[in-house]
Amino acid sequence: MQLELLKNINSPDDIRNYSIEELNKLVDELRYYIIKTISEIGGHLAPTLGVIELTVALHKVFETPRDKIIWDVGHQGYAHKLLTGRFDQFHSIRQFGGLSGFLKRSESEYDVFGAGHASTSVSAATGIAQSQKHSGKDFRVVSVIGDGSMTGGLAFEALNNAGHLKTPMILVLNDNEMSISPNVGALNNYLTKIVTNPTYNRIREEIWKISGKLPFGKSKARTILHRVEDSLKSLLVPGMLFEELGFRYIGPIDGHNLNDLINTFEKIKDIKSPLLLHVLTKKGKGMASVKKDEYHLDAVKFHAVKPNGSKNGKVSSNQNQVTPSFQDVFGSLVCEIARNRKDTVCITAAMREGTGLVPYAKEFPDRYYDVGIAEGHAVTFASGLATENIRPIVAIYSTFLQRAFDHIIHDAAIQHLPVVFCLDRSGIAGEDGPTHHGALDIAYLKCIQDMILAAPKDGNELRHLLYTALDYNKGPFAIRYPKASSVNFENTGQAELLSIGSWEVLRQGEKIAILAVGPLVFDAMDAATELEEHGLNCEVVNCRFIKPMDEAYLKHIVDQFDQVITIEEGVINGGFGEGISSWLLLNGFKGNTEIIGLPNKFVEHGPRQILLDKYGINVEGIKSAIFEKALIEDLDINQ
Repeated sequence: MQLELLKNINSPDDIRNYSIEELNKLVDELRYYIIKTISEIGGHLAPTLGVIELTVALHKVFETPRDKIIWDVGHQGYAHKLLTGRFDQFHSIRQFGGLSGFLKRSESEYDVFGAGHASTSVSAATGIAQSQKHSGKDFRVVSVIGDGSMTGGLAFEALNNAGHLKTPMILVLNDNEMSISPNVGALNNYLTKIVTNPTYNRIREEIWKISGKLPFGKSKARTILHRVEDSLKSLLVPGMLFEELGFRYIGPIDGHNLNDLINTFEKIKDIKSPLLLHVLTKKGKGMASVKKDEYHLDAVKFHAVKPNGSKNGKVSSNQNQVTPSFQDVFGSLVCEIARNRKDTVCITAAMREGTGLVPYAKEFPDRYYDVGIAEGHAVTFASGLATENIRPIVAIYSTFLQRAFDHIIHDAAIQHLPVVFCLDRSGIAGEDGPTHHGALDIAYLKCIQDMILAAPKDGNELRHLLYTALDYNKGPFAIRYPKASSVNFENTGQAELLSIGSWEVLRQGEKIAILAVGPLVFDAMDAATELEEHGLNCEVVNCRFIKPMDEAYLKHIVDQFDQVITIEEGVINGGFGEGISSWLLLNGFKGNTEIIGLPNKFVEHGPRQILLDKYGINVEGIKSAIFEKALIEDLDINQ
């Protein structure tokens, strides 16, 4: 397809005089170009494909960037980026040094509010809209939120507040047919009822038109009709949840009918009260999979795609992975555990596939709970189960568990409830960038009293730690692991109960100790092997328990070693290395300590290994730290 329109667009101003025919052609070009580009380089494909018409309509009707559009999560913003002056850079999206895969305030004035987590847009939009009272500015505010994100508690907190304040804003509820995990809960059922009950809005519009023609005056007539309307709400649309929260409800309308979208936005754009427009879309519209006629039906495969260099828009999901990932190992192990322990359940927050729980959900449907995008509820729900001697295993991405920090403290830790937390994607998460990197979990969990925090070096040790965690009944137990290969895993292996706080010396050495967390122990082993060629005999320790630390071994370090290197895939501030350094200082260590980890800044997006290499969290980083000390002491490292 020739890009006759898209390549010439530098800002939304360029489309505001387009005819409906030209806009529909632009929609086709956007869909073609996004499919072609993302198929080649990878990225979030389905979310944007479902909102292309909506994106065009919004930028056509609203005067962006003066008017503010706030996108929930932001991975559906690819078309938005293309319409706001980033066409020439689009090929770099999610690449190291390129465009972000999400909305990013520093990237464009059109990116009003950045986010990588769900359910934030309504709160942000309410704040932005209310700011006009204090600044004297005048602009329109639109929030776009998906039906999955609407299940998050934060969204309802914001709805309640915005309705109470009568905030002038438009909330676009993007109700699509696909989620990473199936939508769950009462809200999903409620939206289904609305979709099958369009009668209310049709009757409402007709009555409103008639009211202006009645002989006893428009004002009096509409006062009476407001009362009639209240009855219609209850009769025709069960609950009328949004209207009860203070939002006028309109919809549902076809989110792929560009003409209807534009006409609707033109009619409602200047309403000075909270308004919800319910839009029906098909996530992934326009993309045909290899196996299915309609792309939008294959949620997991196409939500985000891997790069395959394709030039024809065909996406392949084949992965030649010999060793299973930590996620796959976790999924296998919880099934293994469930077959032997009837008191265990698994809980996740709309991340069944990402956390590896698909096999568990199929084999143990009555012991599997997906609570939707509600991480705080997941933790407190698990804590409730734990009070009745059920052993919950909560599987949530490290970065998403941050949202439940208070729940971990207040509902699990203070009450000494044995909830097992399995933190997927700890450390560098890759191309999704700073909103998704699990950089903070060591720091935010290590500071919680009575919390046990562990990190397996490989899949086999993950088995040991899971069984150890379930054997521990004095409080919460967290296990962190990266989005990476599990290195080693035996399906038929036997579990070993580990002593809480015990470390494992993998290689004996002198003078220099390398303390490594998680799979980085293998980098430490490789570095020690290479350093031996230079006459440096390093001890390598698998610090599988981050908290509590192995204080008996640390006392040994004080007496026997001159240099300690710590390495972790987490932020240095408040991390494992700082804990080690502090303990050694307080206990009389006279040697040198060097901490390798993520810096005190938000790490950019890019391939996982590139980022680890950039920050020296690798073999070379360990060698450099040791060589610097050796050079200072005039050691001959070349012999």
